[in-house]
Amino acid sequence: MTGHAIVSHGFEATPAGVKTVACAAAARALGWTAECPGYEAFDARRECSGLGDVEGRIAHLRMLAAASARPPVLCGSSLGAFVSARVSLEVPVAGLFLMAPPVWLEGYDFALQAARVPTVVVHGWRDEMIPAAWVAAWAQARDLRAVFVPDTHRLEGHVDFIAAEFRRFLQDLR
Repeated sequence: MTGHAIVSHGFEATPAGVKTVACAAAARALGWTAECPGYEAFDARRECSGLGDVEGRIAHLRMLAAASARPPVLCGSSLGAFVSARVSLEVPVAGLFLMAPPVWLEGYDFALQAARVPTVVVHGWRDEMIPAAWVAAWAQARDLRAVFVPDTHRLEGHVDFIAAEFRRFLQDLR
């Protein structure tokens, strides 16, 4: 089975970020199509919140996912993981691959929620922004596969590992 992956970068990152590019390349190597939307304009809207226009990000990803010929896999890092999970509640998706997902966002009244679809979480034990224990509890309550690595929030030391995990996740969806 092949499909479509939408890889969403984190806050103040770009579609050219190393994790985004690596995950998109992993999907394409399996014959999947992949897109990496840019959220820079949403992130720049500081009047919305300290995290930019989160609702705008959600609406943009919802539109992209809904336009997919079949349910896409949503892959995201940090705020990109949060919006991917949120969109999965509104649009059919084939799966979720969440890197360093925030379990809640300050200033918002909603916690991280996701559809009951195949999901993998990758998180750093030394994440300075989102404690690993919070993510472990969130994943455990949903009986999800979660992989914790000795890294920080950016997961910079594990890009190749993440790409391999994403590739394995897509292969397992067959």
